[in-house]
Amino acid sequence: MKPHSFGQRSRRLEDPKLLAGKALFVDDVQRPEMLHLCFVRSPYAHARIRSIDTKSARALDGVCGVFTAEDMGDTYKSGPLIVPPPPIQDLVFRQRTQWPMASDKTRYAGEPVAVVVAESRYIAEDAAELVEVEYEPLAPVVGFQDSLSENAALIHEDLDSNLAAEALQQKGDYDKNVSSADLIVSDVFHYERPLAASMENRGYVAEYDFHTEKMTVWATTQAPIPLRNLLADYLGLREGQVEVVAPFIGGGFGPKIMIMYSEEMVIGWLSLKLKRPIKWIEDRTENFVATTQERGQVHHAEMALTADGVIIGVKDDFIHDTGAYNPYGLTVPLNSQCTLLGPYKVPHYKSRFKAVYTNKTPVTPVRGAGRQHGVFTMERLLDKAAKKLNLSPHEIRRRNFLKPDDFPHKHGIIYQDFSALTYDSGNYEPALDLALEHIGYESFKQKEQADYLAQGRRVGIGLAAYVEGSGIGPYEGARVTVGSDGSVAVATGIGTQGQGHFTVFAQIVREQLGVPLEMIRVTTGDTRIFHWGTGTFASRGAVVGGNACHAAAQAVRSKILQMAALKWNVPAGSLELSDGFVQVVNDPTRKMGLGELAREANPLRGAVPPDAEPGLEATRYFGPEMGATANGVHAAIVEIDPNTYEIKVLRYVIVHDCGKVINPMILEGQILGGFSMGLGHALYESLNYDSQGVLSGTNLHDYMMPTAPDMPEVVTDHVETPATKNPLGVKGAGEAGTIPVSAVIAQAVDDAFSEQDLYIRKIPLTPSLLFSNLRETSTL
Repeated sequence: MKPHSFGQRSRRLEDPKLLAGKALFVDDVQRPEMLHLCFVRSPYAHARIRSIDTKSARALDGVCGVFTAEDMGDTYKSGPLIVPPPPIQDLVFRQRTQWPMASDKTRYAGEPVAVVVAESRYIAEDAAELVEVEYEPLAPVVGFQDSLSENAALIHEDLDSNLAAEALQQKGDYDKNVSSADLIVSDVFHYERPLAASMENRGYVAEYDFHTEKMTVWATTQAPIPLRNLLADYLGLREGQVEVVAPFIGGGFGPKIMIMYSEEMVIGWLSLKLKRPIKWIEDRTENFVATTQERGQVHHAEMALTADGVIIGVKDDFIHDTGAYNPYGLTVPLNSQCTLLGPYKVPHYKSRFKAVYTNKTPVTPVRGAGRQHGVFTMERLLDKAAKKLNLSPHEIRRRNFLKPDDFPHKHGIIYQDFSALTYDSGNYEPALDLALEHIGYESFKQKEQADYLAQGRRVGIGLAAYVEGSGIGPYEGARVTVGSDGSVAVATGIGTQGQGHFTVFAQIVREQLGVPLEMIRVTTGDTRIFHWGTGTFASRGAVVGGNACHAAAQAVRSKILQMAALKWNVPAGSLELSDGFVQVVNDPTRKMGLGELAREANPLRGAVPPDAEPGLEATRYFGPEMGATANGVHAAIVEIDPNTYEIKVLRYVIVHDCGKVINPMILEGQILGGFSMGLGHALYESLNYDSQGVLSGTNLHDYMMPTAPDMPEVVTDHVETPATKNPLGVKGAGEAGTIPVSAVIAQAVDDAFSEQDLYIRKIPLTPSLLFSNLRETSTL
């Protein structure tokens, strides 16, 4: 088989439509007689609702109704638990999921308490201001480290504390073997909450057709098929009565994998109740307070090593802020717990986390999904040990890397897919060597850094290694169909939020069918067209969805070769597919377009052979036996302004191993997008809740995010260690650019003050925090 497109820098097939303004987004959906929603949200993080007066709002012209929890009747129930508890021994798990609207009390500022339905969004907004809610403010729980104190108010009063979950996982016996250590390093590491900040906020349009008895929902969701299933169950409908369409979406980053937000429950209910189409588009302030967040953790960690810098074991106890509810289970803290192990050989590991409720916006995965915390903790411990042992940062990592013959490597602790954590493959030293080469590590340490210092400039270098668990199950599916015109239609349940799925899936199919890319049409995230799948999350689109496309295309290829071989009475091995044709090799007289063959495969007369299926079409599913473990090394050179303490990245290098590369250009886009988010979280972004649990700066003017001038030139390179558990040999890359950035920046800033005792423990590393850290070391 001739390779056609795998590994090529093919231009994105979706871009012409996007650039011409022809792509359909949720807010582009217009339906006859459509109504609009505005939610009334609690200004208090913790308060009892004494009364809600909607009379004035109802009286406003153009208002079709104002509804509260009381109006929902039997439909009023809490949302589903998206991810059940993992099979961890002695696990404590006390789930509490969100409600459509608060009824007795509110548990975070921004929680819906009422909803206005009107002929326009403008009228709905005006009417919402007329809704009078009487609150009795309660003491809020804001600092999650204080959530378990005896004096902390109970967020869920049916519980005896604010503990949401507790889990202990271990391998080996850390407590027994720590006594053999020559060195023990320990510290406390803080990671604050930032915002996902998608370019497009959440939005939904719901329409129930009483003639067909079907509801169609256009949604900014990363999981259209699960949303269909859960919405049908919530509303008492059959799955076949609900259709979900996820059109073009302007960024997902994790919060849009969250299913059954309060707004989703309410809009579906209202569409049934009012018998009219309904639209709700989230504004940016709502995005700050109502869309799920992530990152808040504090780790108390220690590492035991030999005198040669070889890790004996690691112990980590951390607290995870789950917000007011925990609808997504324990995915984030489990990822932190597992990813801390990194690309290293860690014989003994003991990790315990406590997830706690707070009066803040609920937490679900955000790009990286807990991996940043684990990587930051591990890499900072290694940096501290290296300094005490007089080893370079790269040498201590090299001494502890797993070796190629260690794979598959079984850690044994439970991962987010509920299986025992196993690395399928890897080769870490080449990535480290490439990163050191691209960043110019030796020349910087031997000459450049001293030259900078002589000029009065504080410049430092840093690096960090990581693993990225990707491509987890349960499964995805795809259908590939050759049309009578020779075009190829590909359909999959995977939704797309800008990752380049239309192009990558087309390249995978082209590899099997030899059809020009421009003749392949990909449809994603439309339950009307493809009915079964899971969603886009956990860096699994190319791994799981891509392999499903590969399997379906293989099946169609086999059918093409069988039909052509029978037609020409030749062995199937003597045929080739190229440029939309099948032909006998070196015999141009026996050549047929795939469209013509597709017509023959769907005859109008005559019998179809036994066990044969009409048409050139196949549907296949791929469920990975285990995930595919990607990995990489980042390196950076940074400069600190001596007057403002701002940190500027001068050079940045990313070397990533995602197995076989399908499209290098799209891969680089994914990695660079991830890096920009990682840079923001490392240096700028933090959601600032006041003492009453109210978020300040709920707009993009006040909230600090990196913009184009903040982005350095980034060098990317790749190591290809094919995955062993999927046919394409691919691994994920969607979160690779984000995961280690904070650890890299922290080490580089430490290095800029290498003659002093600076040690970064908290992210984001803002100028004020850096100033405080330097003042504590008495170096100012």
